[in-house]
Amino acid sequence: MQLGEVKSAVKKVSRRRVGRGIGSGLGKTSGRGHKGQKARSGGGVRRGFEGGQTPLYRRLPKRGFNNIHAKNYTEVTLTMLNKSEATEVSAETLLSEGIIKKVNDGIVVLGTGNLEKKLTVKANRFTKSATEKIEALGGKIEVI
Repeated sequence: MQLGEVKSAVKKVSRRRVGRGIGSGLGKTSGRGHKGQKARSGGGVRRGFEGGQTPLYRRLPKRGFNNIHAKNYTEVTLTMLNKSEATEVSAETLLSEGIIKKVNDGIVVLGTGNLEKKLTVKANRFTKSATEKIEALGGKIEVI
């Protein structure tokens, strides 16, 4: 192999230059066709626009109920609590250790997995199975 025979691993694709003469195949109207809203500068329509006809998202019936007072808890399993170095686990310690990304409206401890050490856990909610497993190892739960 010679230095002049080395080929790039990345294929070079040149930028499409529009409006540079009819010989380029993209001259005159520059691939925009003739006249019309999309041919004008600044033209075009927003997403979901159907030319003035009532759009689909307004024609369809709305279903269900969105509770604006619903709490969005961050779920923490017992397996996740095993990763914590602290003996007193709270939202702040879980955040600082990188076990959870954000707290949202609080923390709920789920009984998924097995706990391997005695912990004092502070959270907003606990499931029944999580409470049983934490207290079985001599740990304590504190509802905030």
